[in-house]
Order: sequence, then structure tokens, then C-alpha cells
Amino acid sequence: MQRYLKVLRLFWSTAIAAEMEYRINFILAALTSIGNLAGSLFGLFLFYRQGYTFTGWSWDAALIVLGMFTLLQGFSATLLAPNLNRIVRHVQEGTLDFVLLKPIRSQFWLSLHTLSPWGLPDLIFGCIIIGYAGKNLGLGIDRYLLSILPLCCSLVILYSLWFMLGSTTIWFVKIYNVTEVLRGLLEAGRYPVIAYPTAYRVFFTFVVPVAFLTTVPAQAMLGESQLIWLFGAVILAVTLFSISTWFWRFALRFYTSASS
Repeated sequence: MQRYLKVLRLFWSTAIAAEMEYRINFILAALTSIGNLAGSLFGLFLFYRQGYTFTGWSWDAALIVLGMFTLLQGFSATLLAPNLNRIVRHVQEGTLDFVLLKPIRSQFWLSLHTLSPWGLPDLIFGCIIIGYAGKNLGLGIDRYLLSILPLCCSLVILYSLWFMLGSTTIWFVKIYNVTEVLRGLLEAGRYPVIAYPTAYRVFFTFVVPVAFLTTVPAQAMLGESQLIWLFGAVILAVTLFSISTWFWRFALRFYTSASS
């Protein structure tokens, strides 16, 4: 474990040093995040502007969900997209051979090799929204702590889904459209799952687990989450991560190296 932590520190320090050569990108990323956040707030405002509320969700409670969604966007931009989207290029260019030859687990290398600071604005804005809404709702520090576990589970779930899609590039080299479909489906997480019709709620809970990404952590913070949903989030996260690890090893059986 100590060796992996040392390698991770080297990875990220090198990545940040390289990215900071283009500091104007941070300003552009911040402006983009502000624009996306303004659009999300406006969309939510359209629902609440005439006194309408999602059943059991006040304006501030819905802001908690939006804040969770913004945090996930920042996590994706900071860690997932810079790493997992490159799996396609590694397969196309044959550089996956060099990754597999390294004395370190290939999934670890592919998932954490680089880090992009341009997702930090979303992480910051997500925390600001959650803090603002939590203050209006009078939430104590204990409520924030209760949401840490389900939020960590949502990060693992999102990573696992993305990595499994990235692994399919072993068979289907160009999968950019598939990952965009996943990101499009995850956009539904900006609102509480109760906002959708029953059929969509079932789909976003049991098929594409969007509800576990934002709604369940928000409910935990609000003190309204049932124990079965928290337990389900943990089981789902562990299961999907295990499947992603198995699926990657399975996919490598069909990988033909560039040198063979």
C-alpha cells in the first residue's frame, strides 16, 4: 500500500505541474462551471417558481441534490475523464502494452495515472451549494458526516460504470458515443428521483443507478434516508467495483498487443 501511495503522489504531482503550464484553462473551466451551474439552477427554478415542489423536497432540499450532482461532475472532470477516456487511445496506439508490462496493477495505473485541476471549480461550487442549502435547513455537522459514506459509494459506483464502459474498448475501439450516453443519463441526477414518472424512477434506480449517485446521499444528509437504501448503496458500490475488476481481467484475455 505504501508503494502505491508513493507512486500516486508522483503521478499527481507530475500531472498538476504539467497542467499548470496552461493556467488560463482554470479560468475557462471556472467560467464553464458557472455557466453550467446557472443553467441547472434556472432549470430547478422553473419547477419551484410558482410554488410547486417535488413531493417531500423543498427548494433547499432540492439544492442539496444539485450540489451532490455538481460534486460528481467535478469528480468526473478531475479524475475519471482524464484517465478513463484515454483507455481508447492506449488500445488504438498500442501503448496499453507498456501499461501491462509495468510492475503495478494496470487498473490502478489506468484509473489514477493523471489528475486534472480543471474540475476543481465544480467541486468548490458543489460544496458552496450544499453549505448554503444546509445552512438554510439548519443542518448540523452530524448530518454532513452522515452523507460521507453514501457519497463515497456514489463515487465508486460512477467510477465502476465508467471503467466498465472503458474496458469494452478492447472489443469496440471507438466507444466515445457510449460514454456520452452514460453521461447524458447521469444528467438526470441533478434533480431528486421523485421528480420523474414511476417508470423512469424504476429505471434510474435499478437499471442505471442514478438515484444512488445524488438522491440517496442527499437524503442521508437530510436525515430522511432509510437504512435499507444506505445498505443498498454500500452493496451496490462493492458489487460494481468487484465486477469492474473482474471485467477488466476478462477483457484483457481478448487483447491483442501491438507487438504480436
